[in-house]
Amino acid sequence: MRIIVQRVKEASVRVDDRVVGSIDKGLLVFLGVGALDDEKDLDYMFNKVLGLRIFQDEDDKMNLSLEDIDGELLVVSQFTLYGDVRKGRRPSFTDSASPEMGEEFYEKFTEKCRESGVKVETGIFGADMKVDLTNDGPVTIMLDSKKTF
Repeated sequence: MRIIVQRVKEASVRVDDRVVGSIDKGLLVFLGVGALDDEKDLDYMFNKVLGLRIFQDEDDKMNLSLEDIDGELLVVSQFTLYGDVRKGRRPSFTDSASPEMGEEFYEKFTEKCRESGVKVETGIFGADMKVDLTNDGPVTIMLDSKKTF
């Protein structure tokens, strides 16, 4: 799995000019699923995202997690995180999961986050989405579950 995490003051996602998900202070998560991903990748990403200490503490150091600040999550599916442009200029998506697998992992990830007690909003899987955000920092972190174990 590949995830881009952005610390935000607020974020929302629209489909057909209708807001389908909106959060205040928290994390905007762009989630891509790879063809070789399994439950181990899902668990790793879940634990990593919720435990990332990228919010300021009282000493102005990045030391607090989403859970520590009672923050919110906006999760948006983004298969283009697996776009490979090493050859040519047009991305290849051969490493991306099938749409069925991508949606299954996306749903499992958001459900695990909800079960942990975090407020979770989402986009609509496979839809043409417009994402609005106010970056906080900016702080942007890239995660790839295959580069960890």
